[in-house]
Amino acid sequence: MGLDTPDAKPHDRLAAMLADDMGQVNTLIRARMASKHAPRIPEVTAHLVEAGGKRLRPMLTLAAARICGYDGPFHIHLAATVEFIHTATLLHDDVVDESRQRRGRPTANLLWDNKSSVLVGDYLFARSFQLMTEPGDLRVLEILSNAAATIAEGEVLQLTAAQDLRTDDSIYLQVVRGKTAALFSAATEVGGVIARAEESQVQALYAYGDALGIAFQIADDLLDYQGVSSATGKNVGDDFRERKLTLPVIKAVAAADATERAFWQRTIEKGRQEDGDLDHALALLKKHGALEATRDEALLWAGRAKESMATLPPSDMRDVLIDLADFVVSRLY
Repeated sequence: MGLDTPDAKPHDRLAAMLADDMGQVNTLIRARMASKHAPRIPEVTAHLVEAGGKRLRPMLTLAAARICGYDGPFHIHLAATVEFIHTATLLHDDVVDESRQRRGRPTANLLWDNKSSVLVGDYLFARSFQLMTEPGDLRVLEILSNAAATIAEGEVLQLTAAQDLRTDDSIYLQVVRGKTAALFSAATEVGGVIARAEESQVQALYAYGDALGIAFQIADDLLDYQGVSSATGKNVGDDFRERKLTLPVIKAVAAADATERAFWQRTIEKGRQEDGDLDHALALLKKHGALEATRDEALLWAGRAKESMATLPPSDMRDVLIDLADFVVSRLY
């Protein structure tokens, strides 16, 4: 999503506050993505890791640990773990989606091949498990390993749900929790756990990450239908063309009459799209207020993220995370 834009003030502030820690995380990432016997591993990994992503997820781990007063070394390991899991899923996702571009650059599967992307993704998952064991905390291991499993489960669920008009809001939320929010919530939760924070604070951090991740994904899905390509890095209607049943369409389908439902069946379920179908889809979304309803959902989850963070002790770091929740949905106004 668009956390890479120049006006990303909360993210920029967070990056500045965590610059020293992130320097250590980046050093650790580069060291652990090395391979003595398979030079293609660091080649493929570096292509994605060095592509200019803002590394929001590892910064959430560092910020959560800092908010809870942690002064040990292992938040660095956990932040690197989170980034490795994220990078592995991106490599796999680009193969599944047959993507050709990410962050404005050709994808690894296009530059190398699908086999390399899948296997290097597997390697990064293995590296992440090595890293997550080093703090010697079983609960940390449980949280992050559960997140990895939940992400995979969410991606598989999306395969069956994305083109099935029976998919409703609850199934969509389950997919989003798996593919996006699971790593956000794990990232924030382990920051509190490694700091030995009170359980109420750990749960508040988990709730913040969960709600932020959901708001993040809903906003991304909405911007596919009403965003500006230069700002989002996507063409308007990409999800429609790729037959992805996201929340705006789910809401329009729920309100559709028989003729409209037949249109969605043809274009989404059967994939028989014709010239003018995107314009008609946009008209139906507007007719049933699906865009506004989706925006309201994103704002609701952003509000929940802010409420969760507000229960933690006041600090500049906490305030930046509250602002970040507003920023995730700021372009929906």
